[in-house]
Amino acid sequence: MSINAINNLKLIGKNIEDLKVISAYCQDSIVTVKDMVFLKKNKTFIMIVNRFMWEDLEKGAFRKNKRIRCAIKFDEVLEVKSKKIKQSNKSRALECLAIKCDKTENENHQIKIFFSGGSIITLIVEFIEVFMQDLGKAWSVKHFPKHKI
Repeated sequence: MSINAINNLKLIGKNIEDLKVISAYCQDSIVTVKDMVFLKKNKTFIMIVNRFMWEDLEKGAFRKNKRIRCAIKFDEVLEVKSKKIKQSNKSRALECLAIKCDKTENENHQIKIFFSGGSIITLIVEFIEVFMQDLGKAWSVKHFPKHKI
């Protein structure tokens, strides 16, 4: 087994604090519309993203910028809404900025996934159950994510 396979990230989120950690790891991930799916019968929403490995970069000054494929699965999803995302444009790439969660009036949770350009996916869930797992090996990338303040 390679070192990369041993070090692959695997997180489970069960509450709002856990979701904040998952959000931090998702920052600057890139996902295409075709790599997101809502399996209504299973109450599951899945995204396969190219995650920027901030944690690897922080390990040392001479580390390379890397990305890795990563699956993010939300369970107990009752409803999915999107804003400024054209479903027919399957190859459109979205850059994830943050994931935030609030309780709704009827004790469900509203999880919002914010993307650059004002795009948002809103998930209404019965309770927070999120699984995040890296898939395969990381690869080096030239570009380092930068944000305007």
